[in-house]
Amino acid sequence: MTVAQKQTKKPKGNPSKSGNPALRGRIEQGAPPRRDANARDWIAGARLRTLPLAIAPVALGTSAAYVANSFVWSLENRVIAALCLVLALFLQIGVNYANDYSDGVRGTDRHRVGPGRLVGSQLAKPRTVLTVALVFFALAAAAGVAITVLSGHWWFLAVGAASIVAAWFYTGGKRPYGYMALGELFVFVFFGLVAVAGTTYAQADTVNFEAWALAVAAGSFATAVLLANNLRDIEQDREAGKRTLSVLIGSAATRALYGVLMALPYGVLVVLGFFYTGTGFVFFTLLLALPAIVITATARTARSSSWCSASRASRRSSGRSAPRRPSRSERDGITR
Repeated sequence: MTVAQKQTKKPKGNPSKSGNPALRGRIEQGAPPRRDANARDWIAGARLRTLPLAIAPVALGTSAAYVANSFVWSLENRVIAALCLVLALFLQIGVNYANDYSDGVRGTDRHRVGPGRLVGSQLAKPRTVLTVALVFFALAAAAGVAITVLSGHWWFLAVGAASIVAAWFYTGGKRPYGYMALGELFVFVFFGLVAVAGTTYAQADTVNFEAWALAVAAGSFATAVLLANNLRDIEQDREAGKRTLSVLIGSAATRALYGVLMALPYGVLVVLGFFYTGTGFVFFTLLLALPAIVITATARTARSSSWCSASRASRRSSGRSAPRRPSRSERDGITR
């Protein structure tokens, strides 16, 4: 066989009937144009809109520490609070890039309804995206070590290691828990309970009732955001073999659970209102939470941009996010 014949040799079988839905869809719709990722693509890959979900637990944990009897707003505690914020931000960005890498190499991002991804859109090599994710994980680990040294609580190292492992195995590894309907549970635990209570303990050496209450609120909002995204992608995830909680329990149950998660933090506020004045002002965020619940309950098609609106409203409902104009790559990902 000549070199020319080898180059023109067609693969065996019919690609349009491939068992891989990502490959089948790529043949049917045509592969996306290949170009190198630019700065805007990498910034979009960091998913800056998700960062409020990392900032809020640190802010809430610090506020819970502030009202603790043992708390002193010293320079050391201010540094610890700043390091907690750095850790949360770097870990969130690392999770986003790791998710981009893992879903991309598995092919589950080919049929995304939401914004396109670096690996799934062939804008960057998988190894490059993986390297960037590991760099951010390393930076988060460095911040965690600094917090451990300043606080003197060496068992924080185990908590930090568990957080990084959980971040990676969300969609990474041979059996990612995000593919086994456990993503929402881990998000509630690590973005709610661990993040808020850990921030409080690092500064006040105790975890008070306020910390646990606010941890439930933060975890509920973070879980609601993930649930809205998984509901948007329910059909595509089912075809790709990604068994999310939405795929497992179905659309109707997912919508009901989303409403519960969005309402639960306001129940927490009612309880805290018996002990602290001024919490009533937070109920103004219901102006954002209620539309998000209505959108999620009534949207008929997963390809509607309504899902993106619901996800944004979920993040803003606690006053933790500001509107931002979508980038071109995000708009293309939503409408394609």
